[in-house]
Amino acid sequence: MNTIRKQIGYLYTSSVLGNLSLTGAWVAILAARGYSLVEIGFVETVFHVTSIIFEIPSGIFADVFGRKNMLIVGSILRMIANVVMIASGNLFTICLSIALHAMSYNFSSGSGDALAYDSLKIYGEESYYAKYESDQLSIYRLCNGISTLCAGFALYIGYRAAYGMDILMCLVQIFVLDRIWEHREHRDHKANTIVRALVDCWWESIQFLKDARRAIVLMLVNSLVGAGDILLLFFLQAKLPESGIPNALLGMALFIMELGGILGARVILLCDRLRYRTVFVLTGFLVLLGIAVEHSGNYVIMTLGGFIAAFSDDALQVRTNTILQNMFPSEQRATLISMESFIFSMIMIVLSPLTGILFSWW
Repeated sequence: MNTIRKQIGYLYTSSVLGNLSLTGAWVAILAARGYSLVEIGFVETVFHVTSIIFEIPSGIFADVFGRKNMLIVGSILRMIANVVMIASGNLFTICLSIALHAMSYNFSSGSGDALAYDSLKIYGEESYYAKYESDQLSIYRLCNGISTLCAGFALYIGYRAAYGMDILMCLVQIFVLDRIWEHREHRDHKANTIVRALVDCWWESIQFLKDARRAIVLMLVNSLVGAGDILLLFFLQAKLPESGIPNALLGMALFIMELGGILGARVILLCDRLRYRTVFVLTGFLVLLGIAVEHSGNYVIMTLGGFIAAFSDDALQVRTNTILQNMFPSEQRATLISMESFIFSMIMIVLSPLTGILFSWW
């Protein structure tokens, strides 16, 4: 039992190091550097185009070559992305940095969840996964909230110094990841078997989804609600200053919105009797409400809208991911998690530029 607790503890620590950054409010940083909302929307599109290309391959690599190894690869890619951003001087180099950041997320997202669930499964503690998912979302929101709360400080010291500090966080994260263990069946990685192993993992995942259409529906509805929330919070970083919010309160407003996600991830654990359809309808409605009040022009109401959108997004995500993990076979777990992220990116690549244009007009 102590072993699995240490394992989960290392994964929590890695998440803190991976999400705690002075560059969390990167939209505000780019806006301060003179880039328009349309350009920022294009950069966000580049992020999701990259995710579409690398999300599923990264999951397959994790299932074949090890989830721990891919977590480390993700940290290395994040370091390179920060170096490129420090050296950036135009939209092209910014897009390159964001693309590398996307690859970093690709190699980290499914790998961490798959490693956690299978570790818990070895000790017969699968029922703990819902709390683990809730904790991870809480860590994500809290670290993002702290990061955005430090937005003013990041602008004060300059983006180069901010991204430089993020490089140091990556180094510490790699040290923590090296302490994680992974129980995997032996695979023969001779040159003539690697391609076969990758293809087999992909094919088996496709066959699973063909027979488990409910999993596809869950991935789709969760991604739709999540996209609405993420886009709202992204563009509120630039829209709140236009609403007249004092500069001293901007970071606090962004932090309050992230706290909504933490509350949602906790509250859903107490609502296990609610049917999934009911949870989806409620959370979907609240996200749409949050988007609607963004156009009020009142920064207090806009902040409240962001809060309820984050609340709804994380509540639905905890419920969805817990159900999906119970459905996924261990051998393709990271690949299937990556497919959910792939669906999310497909939605975001369409909505990001449209939302940027919409928010620029209103």
